[in-house]
Amino acid sequence: MNNTQAVLAVLAAVFIASVSQLLLKAGANKSYPTLIRQYLNPYVVFGYALMVLSTLLFILAYHLGLGYKYGPVFEALAYPLILVFSFLFLKEKLTVKKIAGNLIIVAGIILFHL
Repeated sequence: MNNTQAVLAVLAAVFIASVSQLLLKAGANKSYPTLIRQYLNPYVVFGYALMVLSTLLFILAYHLGLGYKYGPVFEALAYPLILVFSFLFLKEKLTVKKIAGNLIIVAGIILFHL
């Protein structure tokens, strides 16, 4: 896999999916007066729109030559990214278990690419 455009597309997809997860999590942490508002608020709507965009970028990456075995490996990068975003923007605590789990994920990604 030497296609730079495919790699850039999949990295953008992972970043966008991570931002989407952050928005959905932020929306879930808020209280809403009605059930409709709970599911149709700006956080949820924009979060799902970004998830659709992420999916389209993944499809584009595969079309540009990303090998099918690489997609899930790149997608795993979202977990550490979400951990960092949650810490920075949602002020979530970093626990030893969260850090250890994400280090295992990163180690697996590194081992896959060796």
